[in-house]
Amino acid sequence: MGPTHTGRDFTDATQIITASERERLRESLIDRDITVNSSEELDLGGLLLKQLLITEDQLAQAIQMQQDGNYEKRLGEILVQNKVITEQQLLDTLAKQLGIPFIRSINDREIPEELIKKVPTRFAKKYQMLPIGFKNEAVVVVTSDPLNTNVIDDIRLLLERPVLIASATSSVITEAINRSYDRASTADAAIEDFGNVITDDLALQEPVDLLDSEDEAPIIRLVNSLMFRAVKDRASDIHVEPYEREVAVRLRIDGNLYDILKIPKRLQNSVSSRIKLLGGLNIAEKRLPQDGRIRIKIAGKDVDLRLSTVPTAHGERIVLRLLDKSAVVLDLSNLGFDAGMLKKMEELISKPYGIILVTGPTGSGKTTSLYAALSKINREDINIITVEDPIEYQLPGIGQIQVNEKIGLTFANGLRSILRQDPDVILIGEIRDRETAEIAVQASLTGHLVLSSIHTNDSCSSVSRLVDMGVEPFLVSTSLIGIVAQRLVRRVCPNCREPHQATAEQLSRLGIEKIPSKATVYRAKGCEQCFHTGYTGRVGIYELLPIDEDLRALILKHPDAVTLRRNAIARGFKPMRYDGLRKILQGVTTIEEVLSSTQEDSTIEETPVVPVSSGS
Repeated sequence: MGPTHTGRDFTDATQIITASERERLRESLIDRDITVNSSEELDLGGLLLKQLLITEDQLAQAIQMQQDGNYEKRLGEILVQNKVITEQQLLDTLAKQLGIPFIRSINDREIPEELIKKVPTRFAKKYQMLPIGFKNEAVVVVTSDPLNTNVIDDIRLLLERPVLIASATSSVITEAINRSYDRASTADAAIEDFGNVITDDLALQEPVDLLDSEDEAPIIRLVNSLMFRAVKDRASDIHVEPYEREVAVRLRIDGNLYDILKIPKRLQNSVSSRIKLLGGLNIAEKRLPQDGRIRIKIAGKDVDLRLSTVPTAHGERIVLRLLDKSAVVLDLSNLGFDAGMLKKMEELISKPYGIILVTGPTGSGKTTSLYAALSKINREDINIITVEDPIEYQLPGIGQIQVNEKIGLTFANGLRSILRQDPDVILIGEIRDRETAEIAVQASLTGHLVLSSIHTNDSCSSVSRLVDMGVEPFLVSTSLIGIVAQRLVRRVCPNCREPHQATAEQLSRLGIEKIPSKATVYRAKGCEQCFHTGYTGRVGIYELLPIDEDLRALILKHPDAVTLRRNAIARGFKPMRYDGLRKILQGVTTIEEVLSSTQEDSTIEETPVVPVSSGS
């Protein structure tokens, strides 16, 4: 794979500017007392001038800097360093001068693995050079420095083939290197470093601790490759699960778990010790659960990992939750709310006081929704303070308090302290008990806007949950202003999705009689881009229940969730499955995803009519 152009040797590269132009430029520089010895540099400078990318003064200044400072850098590098031109402009011009292709993007999936194995990672990163495919008998090699002939000779020896050179920017090459070298074979190779002969008896023996192990480097490589693989595959969690004769490693991607690796049993303690060491945990304590945090940087991304260990019959089970700071969406308009729901949500978070609850199961995006709401109202004239466990993302301009129950800093105690800090808006990570709930209610009644999450199945169940915690119904009805319930469903891959005719059973479960004529329903198929899952990424489906005066009067009577829900629907409330149906008709997700993530609602007495609008 790769470019279809034929590369040329640098010694006979075609000169783009004419001899008369080159001579005129040389005379112009001599008039400024600037000596030019390299015709190669002069040709590049002349070509940049001809393309109007630089001026004669900028060229003269760069050549003068090269002479005065005894620069080892070439003319093009100095121009990029001075921000006269970009790296892309330089390499594009060099490519024209040398008669080689300039590549703007690299598909790492098309790079043959045999080429990757022949070029060491350190070599590729140090010299910004990567083989990307074959052309006849030659290997196409992309580099950010096509003039470095010595390194080109080195890679020709490594590959044991003739090479054709193409150029690309360093950022494009670095990204391709990071992706292409992180293959499953990386983790397998790290395991192979320990030896290939593993008998059943040896597998059940107790391995030495990491701190005493002579094989520390392969363990580090193995753990690093697991984290790198998780980030590359957009995983939200890494599961390290010990069994009798092996250790399974699974990744949760878009809500589903996938097996990626089996680790020999004898490496179990070394792997767990390495991970616990990164998280600052006690590696000698294997009988009690522990929690920690790891902060790493992978491929230019800042990633936080929440670490949890629990003892099981076959050793410590470890789960790492990945929090990719660069991937978090802190914009309400990009979370998947429809226009009407978004407007209501913005109205709720603009109110001066009251409680807004976000509910849903673990991993349904509640924290992201709360952070997006805070980001929407965050201004210099508002004091926002949060109490969280843990603090998942740092929000500029907002005071964030980390719960630490070991020293007595609970949600309730932190909330009491917050109220003495003169806040306008308070975020409570989760309402877990009566004490926290009562303080949150009191805060809302004394002029504060309170945002929090709570674990219930739907929005109407949250009211019953607060009452069951011990909060008086009249306090709930007075303080509560809105409840958002949400789930995450997988987005169908736009590259391989295919039209689908919904069955009568599916239509019945969705609560509709037929699919609107203007809409197309898709189903997942699977391709290389989505790792053959048929899905890529996730989107939220929501229901929003504003608490109006009629519902407040009903809450005073302490109704059950079904009664409250039936009354809310009579007033125009749209259940979560309605939003899921809307996203199905927009081609965002599939019927299977919505049906598996939402429950059938027996309180809906009429067939919902869902508007069809364009979607992704």
